[in-house]
Amino acid sequence: MCNLSRFVFYRNESADIKNIVEHATRLLDRTELFVAEHPVGVEHRVQAVTKLLNIQNSEDVLLLGIWGMGGMGKTTIAKAIYNQIGSKFEGRSFLLNIREIWETDTNQVSLQQQVLCDVCKTTKFKIRDIESGKNILKQRLSQKKVLFVLDDVNELDQLKALCGSREWFGPGSRIIITTRDIRILRSCRVDQVYEIEEMDKTESLELFSWHAFNQASPVKDFATHSADVIAYSGRLPLALEVLGSYLSDREITEWQKVLEKLRCIPHNQVQKKLKVSFDGLKDVT
Repeated sequence: MCNLSRFVFYRNESADIKNIVEHATRLLDRTELFVAEHPVGVEHRVQAVTKLLNIQNSEDVLLLGIWGMGGMGKTTIAKAIYNQIGSKFEGRSFLLNIREIWETDTNQVSLQQQVLCDVCKTTKFKIRDIESGKNILKQRLSQKKVLFVLDDVNELDQLKALCGSREWFGPGSRIIITTRDIRILRSCRVDQVYEIEEMDKTESLELFSWHAFNQASPVKDFATHSADVIAYSGRLPLALEVLGSYLSDREITEWQKVLEKLRCIPHNQVQKKLKVSFDGLKDVT
C-alpha cells in the first residue's frame, strides 16, 4: 500500500513538473513577428478580430477568416494578433505568404514541416510527402491548444493539406486564415469572417505622412498634394507606404507627375495602383 501511494505521488509530481516546464517554455517563447514600422489604425482592428476569436469563453476549435483585397493590411493585422495572444496557447505557428510558396511538392511539405516544428518544438518527426504529413499533423496537433495563422491562402487544397479539419486541433485552438477570396472561407466553413475595414481619411493621411515626412502630418507646403495622393491611392495601406517613401524629399514637380499618373487609373483598379507604387514610378521621373 505504501509503495502504491509512493507511485501515485511520484506520478503526480512528474505531471506537475511537466506542466511547469511546458508553461515556462511558452512564457520564454516570445519570438514576435515584425508588424509595421508605423502601425497606424492597427490596434482597434486587432481588438475587433480578437473579440471574434472569443478566446476566454470557448473551448471549441474556431476558424476565423480575415478577408480583403491585396494591400489592405490583412497580414499586418494577423501578425499583431499573433503577437498579442500567442502566449495563451500551448503551441503556435504563422505561415507567411502561402500563395507564393505553394508551387512545388517540396515547398508544400516544407510548410507542413514548419507547422510541426513551430508547434511541437522538435525536428524529430520528418514528413516525406503531403499525405503522410496530414496524418502526422493530425496526430501531433490534436494534443495541443494551438494558434495557427495561414497567410494569403488562395487555394482550398492549401487548407486541406495544412489544417484539414477541426479534429486536427486540441480544444480551444484558433485558426486564422487571411485571403483575398471569400469563396475559400465559405468552402471551409469558417465560424467568423472579418472584412478588413478601409482606412479613413485621417488614418490614411497619418500613415502616408510618416513615410513621406517622418511625422504624423504633412509639411504645410505639401498638404494639398498629400490629400490628393491619398484620394487617388484608394487609401490602401501598402500603396500609401510605398508612395510616401518614394515621394519623401522629392520636389513638388515630382509629386505632380505622380498625381497625373494616379489620376489616369480608375478607382476600382486597385492592382494597377499597387503596380504604380511597386514599380517605383520609373516612367514619371
